Amino acid sequence: MNKLLLVALALQLAGCATVRTLDAAKPGAPVVYSGTRLDLYAMNGGCCAKDRFGAEAPSYPGVDLPASALLDTLLLPLSLFTVIGVSFQATGGL
Repeated sequence: MNKLLLVALALQLAGCATVRTLDAAKPGAPVVYSGTRLDLYAMNGGCCAKDRFGAEAPSYPGVDLPASALLDTLLLPLSLFTVIGVSFQATGGL
């Protein structure tokens, strides 16, 4: 049962609007609640998601909306820091 849940989660994240917009890096694209906004844009018949958000909308934005809203809420502090210009120069490794 746990393997099935992991597979379902992986498939959801592969089409998740939030994950798609995280690495879009389009200048002027929305950052705060970007995945949720992309889903709502697609549900309202938006024509040019790639031009506005830097990422294609998911095939089923209504199904993706709850997961994107949750992930956008969890990432809200980081997106707010990004909007105000705080950058993290993090390096890792041993």
